[in-house]
Amino acid sequence: MAALRAHLAAQGDRWALALDEGKLLAAVNQTLVEFSHPLKAGDEVAFFPPVTGG
Repeated sequence: MAALRAHLAAQGDRWALALDEGKLLAAVNQTLVEFSHPLKAGDEVAFFPPVTGG
C-alpha cells in the first residue's frame, strides 16, 4: 500500500498533496488498513480523507 501511494504521489505536486499519508485513510477490499498493508493482484484500493461528524 505504501509503495502504491508513493508511486501515485510521485506523479506531481497535486498528487503528493492529495495523497499525504497524514491526511488520508486507506481501504483494501472495503476494509480500513494501515499503509503498511500488503497488496496483491485484484485488490480493490481506495484512498479517502477522514470524515468528521457532528
